[in-house]
Amino acid sequence: MESFFVRYRNLVVLLALLVAQILGLAMQVRRAGTGQASDGRSVSLIRFWANSVVSPPERALHSSGSGIAWLWNNYVDLRHVRQQNADLQKTVDRLRLEQAALLEDAKQGQRLQALLNFQQKYIYKTVAAQAIGTSGTEQSRVFYIDKGKDAGIDRDMAVITPDGIVGKIRDVFPHTAQVLAINDQSSGAGVILESTRIRGILRGNAAGQPQIEDVVRDQRIQAGEKVLTAGGDQIFPRGLSVGTVQKVVNDPERDGFVDVIVKSAAHLDQLDEVLVVTSTEPRFPLDQQQDMAASEALKGAEAQQQKTSEGMAEKLPGLIDPNLPADQQPLKDASNPNPVSRPPVAIHPDRFTPGNAVTPNVPSTPVSGQGTPATDPSALPKKRPVPKAPLSSPTTTPSATPQGENR
Repeated sequence: MESFFVRYRNLVVLLALLVAQILGLAMQVRRAGTGQASDGRSVSLIRFWANSVVSPPERALHSSGSGIAWLWNNYVDLRHVRQQNADLQKTVDRLRLEQAALLEDAKQGQRLQALLNFQQKYIYKTVAAQAIGTSGTEQSRVFYIDKGKDAGIDRDMAVITPDGIVGKIRDVFPHTAQVLAINDQSSGAGVILESTRIRGILRGNAAGQPQIEDVVRDQRIQAGEKVLTAGGDQIFPRGLSVGTVQKVVNDPERDGFVDVIVKSAAHLDQLDEVLVVTSTEPRFPLDQQQDMAASEALKGAEAQQQKTSEGMAEKLPGLIDPNLPADQQPLKDASNPNPVSRPPVAIHPDRFTPGNAVTPNVPSTPVSGQGTPATDPSALPKKRPVPKAPLSSPTTTPSATPQGENR
């Protein structure tokens, strides 16, 4: 059997020549318009034909491959996605809990730092405690703290915060204690208004609000005035912050009296850490204690020096004036804080001695306070008596014997 190429050899050669001629023409002929390249040059016809033939299958293959890959990644190959989602959800929940714990720790650290700063600067000794429970009823405003008898806490000790007073210790147990808040109806605290200086008793009302009872109506009491502890109840130290005046209401049972509703300075419904005042004896910071010790040491040294000086002065004979009474001695004269011994008396007064200048036949008089007093006869110069002339001798004249002449 003859082959196809042998049987149609002439036709095959003709077709080959025609194809070659067409290809040659296509390579030479350039297509304008839609066949232009991006740079503006025309594209050869053979390249345009080749692109038109190859592009559709190529686009179809690419689209099919992309669709198959997307279908595989998003629908077929999802064997561990459910477990991964569960693990990620657990991680998110854990991180949220850790974030909340860190936020709470940061807030607690700030509260404890403020509590420590107040405790270090406060003049009285205090013990820090944490609120651990409440009474569970609205009629009783009490709560428990985690410190008791073993921490030195006793009944009727004041419980405070850096913001203001909280209450007092009601019952004490070995490791815990019960605190009666100031907004309880059975509590009581002596308070005073800062500006008007009006005193009263602070108690809680039925609504759990602290109020000052039995106050005479006074127009000076205004909302916003600060309320401080008066210190007369022997429980709360004087000058601690209680709160501010919220409003003034009339007493329905007694005319002329009002009840002052107080907004507490301490957050009584959000207590976490408190301070218990265990001693009301003032204590001072370390620097003030050092200053006080140095002052006491200086006073002791000055007292010892004064005592030594007085002892040495008593032993010195030159500091005692024998011409003065005992109660007028320089060392015993309280009127002069710096006594000075008096100068000695001159034995032979002359004109060169200050205050003792003498003239002929005129006795010198000592100055008061210097030497012997003028009333002392031993201090005056002695004169010999002048003899009188006889009356029977007419020849003797007074001028013969000068007055005051010593023979």
